[in-house]
Order: sequence, then C-alpha cells, then structure tokens
Amino acid sequence: MAKTKAGIAPIFLRIKAFIVDMFFIAMPLLYITTYLILGSKEAFQENQFAIAIVWLIYGLITSIFIAKSAQTPGYKFAQIYLIDLKTGRKISFFKAFLRFVCFILAGFSIVGLFLCFFRKDKLNLHDLLTQTAPVIKKS
Repeated sequence: MAKTKAGIAPIFLRIKAFIVDMFFIAMPLLYITTYLILGSKEAFQENQFAIAIVWLIYGLITSIFIAKSAQTPGYKFAQIYLIDLKTGRKISFFKAFLRFVCFILAGFSIVGLFLCFFRKDKLNLHDLLTQTAPVIKKS
C-alpha cells in the first residue's frame, strides 16, 4: 500500500478549524455551565474555577477526538489531520492533551501563537514542543 503524501495545513484552514471547534465544542460547554449549572452570566464571570473546568473539559474532548481519528470536528470540516512528525501516524490521547496544555501556555506568550507566521514550515510552538503537525492530503 502506497503512503499518502501530506503537507502542512495552511494557517487560514487551521484558524477556520479552530473557530468551528469553538462553536461545536466550547460554546455548548460554556452555555451549559453558565446558565444550567451556575444560573447566570455574572455567576460564571465570578467563578474562575468553573471557567478552568470548562477549558479542561474542552481539552479532554478535543484530545479524545484527535486520539480516535486524528481530527476534531473543525479539523474534519477543514480536512486537516493531526499527525506525529516522527511516525506520520495519529497521536495518542496523552500527547494530544499535552499539545492542548502547550497551546494554552503558548497563549500566555503571544509569540508562541504567532510563531507560524515567521517559520518556513508554518508550525506553532505547541506543534514544535509535541512534535506534531496539522496536515492536509496532497493529491
């Protein structure tokens, strides 16, 4: 069986996939926590623990998607796959969750999120730290 060729996914596709994931995964979590669990927007804004739990659950859900099929719903929409740079295969749940943690930490340093605009290979800091790459199939 021949290997499928892949290239690093364009930045605009990754941004589009991220936005889709925010709407399909994060927004329902935020809504449920805000209105069904805490009861109001004000209660949610004052509860940093609840906010942290929502983003932890978001990270767990996206990590499960990535470990199972190498795609989140947003990646599926954009036809992107997340692979291990060394093996070319999908990554484990733990590596996917570590990538999410690195993404959050990279957000504290704006350089980490915008690194892809200055690198030839277009990888972000969380991709470099976890040796992963969002790719699209080349025909």
